[in-house]
Amino acid sequence: MLCLLPPLLAAGVPLAAEPAPPALMLAGRWHDGLDPAGYWVSEKLDGVRAYWDGASLRFRSGRPIAAPAWFVAGLPPVALDGELWLGRGRFEALSGLVRRETADEAGWRRVRYLVFDLPGQTGPFAQRLQRLQALVASAGVPHVQAVPQFRVENRAVLAATLARVLAAGGEGLMLHQADAHWQPGRGDAILKLTPLLDAEARVVAHLPGQGRHRGVLGALEVESADGRRFRLGTGFSDAGRRDPPPIGSMVTYRYRELTAQGMPRFPVFVRVRSPGAD
Repeated sequence: MLCLLPPLLAAGVPLAAEPAPPALMLAGRWHDGLDPAGYWVSEKLDGVRAYWDGASLRFRSGRPIAAPAWFVAGLPPVALDGELWLGRGRFEALSGLVRRETADEAGWRRVRYLVFDLPGQTGPFAQRLQRLQALVASAGVPHVQAVPQFRVENRAVLAATLARVLAAGGEGLMLHQADAHWQPGRGDAILKLTPLLDAEARVVAHLPGQGRHRGVLGALEVESADGRRFRLGTGFSDAGRRDPPPIGSMVTYRYRELTAQGMPRFPVFVRVRSPGAD
């Protein structure tokens, strides 16, 4: 009779528990009725979310990041929240680099840790930002930087800023409410502003391609958090169609709006969700 238990369980040895995800603030969605004058604004980075707990660097899922010892050696003994970043349009290269179990020393030399908050600390964001900037400056580590933050006086300036960032290859903007206190979970204290909406869904099936895509992936069938199923048929590279995201994985997609039935209109595959992505 075949034993279907994993070897460690069959031998009576319990598997190690998955690490608990850290409590982090998660972004909501900007909408036109808001006044941007009450926010600190920064570019939305196409990076991997990374949480420094004062002793180790972790993904948003809680899993440890195999960063080189020299990369984390100069980090302060307080919690930091930020993004690992290689540059605009470099997410795939970054994700492949930071998810390795053994650090690629040469690759990590190009990575920056861009920090935007001090998790768990008191005071409104404007005060936390001042402490964060002073903390990063005193650390004196070139690859650890505070995310540049600035203010805009009205919606017209915000729209022009978004247009400049998009024209330069950026994804959009993040807005931190200046007087908001740190609170874990998704809320309105942090808002993202992008030209398209984005969301996540779980892959439930691979649908075969037709025509020039015969023999490779045609589309992913995915399921959203509310149980709606739909297809993602665009946004894939040729390599991605040959080696599609595995069933059960989470993927990020973008869309224009929701239909009256609550379905995303013109959904486009973006990427497999990184363990540290927001």
